[in-house]
Parts: sequence; structure tokens; C-alpha cells
Amino acid sequence: MPAESATAPRAALLTVDDDPAVSRAVARDLRRRYGDRYRVLRAESGTEALDACRELKLRGEQVAVLLADQRMPGMSGIDFLEEAMDLFPAARRVLLTAYADTAAAIDAVNVVDLDHYLLKPWDPPEEKLYPVLDAQLEAWHAAAPPPVTGPRVVGHRWSARSSQVREFLARNQVPYRWYPVESAEGRRILEAAGIGGEHLPVVVTGDGDVLVAPDDAALAARVGLAVQPASDFYDLVVVGAGPAGLSAALYGASEGLRTALVERTATGGQAGQSARIENYLGFPDGVSGAQLTERARRQAQRFGAEIVMTHDAVGLEVHGSARALRFADGSTIATHAVVLANGVAYRELDGPGLAALVGRGVCYGSSLTEAPACRDQDVHVVGGANSAGQAALFLAREARSVTLLVRGDGLTASMSHYLVEQIEAHPRITVRTRTTVVEGVGDDHLEGLVLQDVGTGEKESVPAAFLFVFIGAAPFTGWLDGTVARDERGFVRTGHDLLVDGRPPGGWPLDRPPYHLETSVPGVFAAGDVRAESAKRVASAVGEGAMAVMLVHRYLAER
Repeated sequence: MPAESATAPRAALLTVDDDPAVSRAVARDLRRRYGDRYRVLRAESGTEALDACRELKLRGEQVAVLLADQRMPGMSGIDFLEEAMDLFPAARRVLLTAYADTAAAIDAVNVVDLDHYLLKPWDPPEEKLYPVLDAQLEAWHAAAPPPVTGPRVVGHRWSARSSQVREFLARNQVPYRWYPVESAEGRRILEAAGIGGEHLPVVVTGDGDVLVAPDDAALAARVGLAVQPASDFYDLVVVGAGPAGLSAALYGASEGLRTALVERTATGGQAGQSARIENYLGFPDGVSGAQLTERARRQAQRFGAEIVMTHDAVGLEVHGSARALRFADGSTIATHAVVLANGVAYRELDGPGLAALVGRGVCYGSSLTEAPACRDQDVHVVGGANSAGQAALFLAREARSVTLLVRGDGLTASMSHYLVEQIEAHPRITVRTRTTVVEGVGDDHLEGLVLQDVGTGEKESVPAAFLFVFIGAAPFTGWLDGTVARDERGFVRTGHDLLVDGRPPGGWPLDRPPYHLETSVPGVFAAGDVRAESAKRVASAVGEGAMAVMLVHRYLAER
């Protein structure tokens, strides 16, 4: 027999017979021959066996052979096999019959696509049982589907929440399988869970737990992400897990600080959604944002940084020398120092139909889960900076056409030269300048766009399956109102930008001026895109994260 994978659960051999003695005897003979390669399960009724099948389906395990006795009260062997094949259509089906039932067994070949029937008694098994099952197992291995590990998601193709769940798992590097509700396997999973198609999305974990329309916190907790801090007090708490936050967490932990990194959605930030970063030092062949930030996450954790997911900061408080962060779930974390690295979010388009189609063809940033669906589709990308250019090149690998919509007169003012050259040379990318999107068209998903010429005001309707939007960014800083000084756009002021006539701002309690990355609150620093006048590049964000930790040490030494 082919060897089983060392990591995947062993496939099951499930036998059902209402006679306990016969049931035990069948299981005994199966274990003797196959117990080292397969799980041998037995049941004493069709109902009990179906329950076992549903549990195996929810846990993503496989059934290689179903061996059922024909004469069982309540549910015959044929009836059981007919229902079980809806859950495991690839399993080989064998009926165990008495001589008087051979006619029924022959009829079952057509009714349930029976693969074989065995007459009782099957002694000696070496002659009458094992050769039959060896042949059935060989046939099953030849056509068996690959084993499923990790969570499975069942949802509607054009459901915003289904899209969000898939994006959350993908951005957090959690392998999963996606099944549209209309697919055969999607229906089998819902049947095994006893859930109707109106309660979606459904996530089934690798342990077989069923989550119905879970929020991010519940989902994170059940797929192995840390969602609660291990301590109430830290030396350093970093808010935001983009490049700046990951860098600060890595250097903080590696230099002996008790460090916690709290993130509301996924590690990587906007950089983590980048399809390809080609100008980051040390990667001459380029690297995807997901790969780069996943390496940084693992590196930070190796040094002891604690990463806590689905924590959305809503307040910052000063209690003497301590700083406290409040979160949306009502929890708090106290710390000696804080690094604000919570980044920015893409601004949203304003126009009829666009908000309703988010997650249904309209995507902000590079949606990792939607890219495969763009094959042979007409895709539009809005934006003129590097992130838009990288997305256009990535999507053009599979899309029929990619139209890059730019409000300005061209790309050179806001996009790196190497990207401009690649875009201009690509046969499937068209650049439309002085053009904006003013309306989205479609019922349950995006079907078209209304574009407007910036100069003339003339409008044009075009077909579109997907729209990816990169139109500037707004910082996540509203929760800092009244605590930390910000500029008119909401970016955090630091260091020299806080000085008034060369002096610290009013209310500054220390004799020295703020350090370079220090905010208007001593011991609270800002790094990366959230900081006013920052370079908005991955390399500079990483550098600022490291510099912030150096300044944290300097601040802690003063206390």
C-alpha cells in the first residue's frame, strides 16, 4: 500500500454492524492488517456511523473504505452507504451480506455505486477479506483527493464578510481552503455541520470546530493567533505591525526590553499587501511584501517579542511615569514606553455604488484573495504611486487587461522610475491619465465603472470585474485626540516639528527638548508612515523603528 504522509491524519476505515460481536471481529481483523497505516473506526448503527462521518468531514479527515452490514434495524447498509457517499464520494463502498442478501447486494451496485460485497463469514481473512480490501485501498489511493489541513472557509463568492475572512487569514499567513457555497465540497461541509446556506461565512478549524460568521477576534483565537497579552505591564508596547512596528519590536526584544506588539488586523501593514518590492536593500530579485514582513514577524518572535492580534487601540493615557493603552474590547496594557507605528489606511473613493461593492469587486489595497479571480478579467487600478504600479504589474500576469487610472498628468511625479518603465512596456497595461472613478455599477458584484475626465468632465461607462484602489492614505490617529500633537492631516508630530521658536511645546514637562522621534508626550515615540514628514518607504520605516528603540533606551535611562 502507498505510504501515508507523516503530517496528514491517517485515512479512516469505517465499519458498521449492529451485532457487537461481529462489529468487534471486523474491527479486530482490520486493525491486525491495516492498523499501522489507517485509523480503524467501528459503529453499531447506521446513525452512529453517519455521525462519525460528519465529525471526520468537519475535521478535514478522509475515509478510504466504508464497510457496512446490510441487515441493520432502522437503517440498512445500503441506506447508510447512500447517505455516507454524499459526505465522502471518493470512499470505497463495501457491503457485508449474508448469502440470502446477495440479490440486494447486486442491486446495490447500481443504487449506491457499490464497489464490492462480502459474504459472511469472511474467515479466513487472509483469503476472503484482505485481498478485497487491498484492491479497494489501492483503487482509493489512485483517486484520493489530497488531505486538507488548516481551516476551511465556506461562503458566498460575492460576500463582503467572506472576502474579509479570507483576507484576514491570508494576511496573517494562516493556510486555509476556500469553498464557495455552491460547490459540491462546500455543500458537504455545511451538511456535516448542520448549517444552512443563510448563515455564512462558516469557518471550520483543523480540529473540526465550526465558527459561524466569526468576528476577527474569535477567528484569530481559534486558528492559533495570540489575542491576549501575557502580562499587564511591559517595558515597551509597539502599536501597529507594519515594517516600522516589526522593526521596533525586533530591536526592543533583542535588546532586552519586555516588548509587546499589538495589531488590529494583520502583520505587514500596507507593505504586507504589496505584490512586489523591488527596491528594498538586500533583495536584488525583489520580494513580496507578505514574504518580507512574515520573515520580520518570525525574527521578532524569535527574539522574544510578544505579538497580540485583533487589538484596536482607542486611547492613550499618562499615569505618572507609566503609559497605558486602551483597546476597543475594554482591555488595557501599561508600559514604560510606547512606539506608535500604526500606519495609514488607503482613502476611499466617493461615488454612487462604490461603498456597497467593497468586498464584491471593489478592493482597497492589494487584496491577496482576489488576485486569482482576476484571470481573464478586465481589471482597473486607481492610483499613481508605487503601490498602484506594483499591483498593476502583479495583476497583469493573469488579467485580460489592466487599466491604470491616474488623476494627474502622468506617473513620473509620484512613481519610481523602474516601475514606470515596466508599466509602459507591458502589453496588457493601459494608463489613463486625468481620469477618476465616479460610480460603481453592479448588483451583487462589480460589473462596470463610470469614469470621468478631470479636464472636460466628460463621463464614460466601461466594463470592469475588479477595481483596486490606491489613492493616498489617512493615518489611524483619531484615537490620540487630546493626547498627542498631530498636524492638520492627522499625522503625528515628533522631535523638531514640535518646537515653537526653538523651544519645546507648551505643557512639555522635561528640561530637555523632545528626541527626534518623540511625540508631545515624553516616552511616546512615532515611527513609519504615521509620523508627520516621514518618507513613506519601507526602508525608512524599518530604520525609524530601530531608531525609536534606541531613543526608548535613552528615555528609560533618564527615569
